[in-house]
Amino acid sequence: MNDATFTFRVDEALKNAFTTATKSSDRNAAQVLRGFMRDYVRHQQEAAAHEAWFRRQVQAGIDAADAGDLISAETVEAEAAAWREAMRQRSASRG
Repeated sequence: MNDATFTFRVDEALKNAFTTATKSSDRNAAQVLRGFMRDYVRHQQEAAAHEAWFRRQVQAGIDAADAGDLISAETVEAEAAAWREAMRQRSASRG
């Protein structure tokens, strides 16, 4: 692993409080900051992957609609009404 130095400015009181907190958990500040950095990078990668997945899903829906692969509002409402009725009956049988 190639190490690099990362330098930044922080309020002295925050630095002192952070150092005290890391020492109380038996870790040094550099270890904790590296962990924060890894978590941040992982979070950003996951967010980017989700964004790409979401865009693919939206495009698939647009493509399906453009191709005429649609379900009518009446069909959707009829299926929803049937589902609601089934849930009502299920709830009544338990009650």
